[in-house]
Amino acid sequence: MSACFWVFTTLYLYTSNASPITGISSSKTIESLATNQQLYDGETLVSPDQRFELGFFCPSNPCKDVKFLGIWYKNIAPTTVVWVANRKRPIRRTSSGVHLMLDDYGVFVIQDGSKRVIWRSPPKNYSPSVGRKPVLQLLQSGNLVVRDCDINLSCGGYIWESFNHPSDTLLPGMELSLDYGSRLRYRAITSWRKKDDPSDGDFKFGFDRSVQAPQLVLTKENGVRLSRWGPWDGQKFSGMNSLMDNPILSPTLRFDDDQVSLKFEALNQSILLRLVLSPLGSLQFLWWKSKNEGWITILTLNKDNCDRIGSCGPYGICYSDDPSCRCLEEGFMAISSVDWCGFECSSGCKRKNDLNCTAGDGFLKYEQMKLPDNSSVWGALSINECENKCAKECSCMGYTSLNMYGNGSIICVVWLNDLIDLRTVHGGGNDIYIRMSHIELGIHLLTNLF
Repeated sequence: MSACFWVFTTLYLYTSNASPITGISSSKTIESLATNQQLYDGETLVSPDQRFELGFFCPSNPCKDVKFLGIWYKNIAPTTVVWVANRKRPIRRTSSGVHLMLDDYGVFVIQDGSKRVIWRSPPKNYSPSVGRKPVLQLLQSGNLVVRDCDINLSCGGYIWESFNHPSDTLLPGMELSLDYGSRLRYRAITSWRKKDDPSDGDFKFGFDRSVQAPQLVLTKENGVRLSRWGPWDGQKFSGMNSLMDNPILSPTLRFDDDQVSLKFEALNQSILLRLVLSPLGSLQFLWWKSKNEGWITILTLNKDNCDRIGSCGPYGICYSDDPSCRCLEEGFMAISSVDWCGFECSSGCKRKNDLNCTAGDGFLKYEQMKLPDNSSVWGALSINECENKCAKECSCMGYTSLNMYGNGSIICVVWLNDLIDLRTVHGGGNDIYIRMSHIELGIHLLTNLF
């Protein structure tokens, strides 16, 4: 096994299936919190179906010096936390009289006994009308919402919802999203710092803000991109067949004006399912099987060397077997002839013959490929129009056509630099047309003739 593979798998072998909390005893449970009520430490807010519970918890056992406000599954042990409100503002155990309250403007606040504000939810542009007040409720989906309600708890829309502020967990119905008009507005999940520390950790998973074609990417705190799923082609992510081919869940990607969003639903509504980003960067779908078996991993989304961005360098294709890296089959050779890829694979490959944009460069078709990184979108063009435009642009190293929006409109997607992060996807992936010199095209033609 190559050293580059060892580095990657060491990072992703750890999975945090549940927090180390052994249990939380509540002295009182309620189904909603109005503006004249407080939820104290030891009391909980529960969903109507008793599936989820909101309250104050210790992330470690035994309890150390801090507490947090969070949501967990009510009847699962050990306690599995799915959302944390005050990740950046923990509650010191020395604080007495800690409670949650809701003000008249739909902002809920964590206070201590001296009414000192420890944390508050983001303010909203909300003013209650006559006879109406905000109410805090925990829904059956696990979504904590503030709603505009009357005295009989006949409620309107959401003033605020926790699904818009995910922690390390994506529940069915929650969305990852990106607003292309302002790439600062996006929803992603962020790992815990440690197994017993829910503050923001080193890893984040969400839509890639650096490319035009929608893809999901795992990044580190310093912005380093670790793995990606490949562009969306209208039905699937180019490099992630396993997300579509399973009997447990169904993902949906939606375009709405300048926003793209992804959510998943459990195909059986009675099962408990969640996507979790662990403190060491493992990204897994987990299913609660039973009290005896606990959380079962049904899908790991970054499990091998080929999931690491650029593991085989420019024009290198990653395979699941050994050696894991090889050059594109025609017209390319390894840059480093010394033990490639026995130790360091990322040097990649180079062309055997230089391109000459004015001397008849053309394109060869490669099938069932995870499409490369750093794509650009050239809009609604036919496959022939896309090829012609790419041929005239000397920096265009490859192109393909995708039904990206799922509405039958063919979108031209191109790559204007070296092709990086290629891999084979048996039974899936997409076609890509890669630029070749006229010499290589002639060799290819002769080879196929004989």
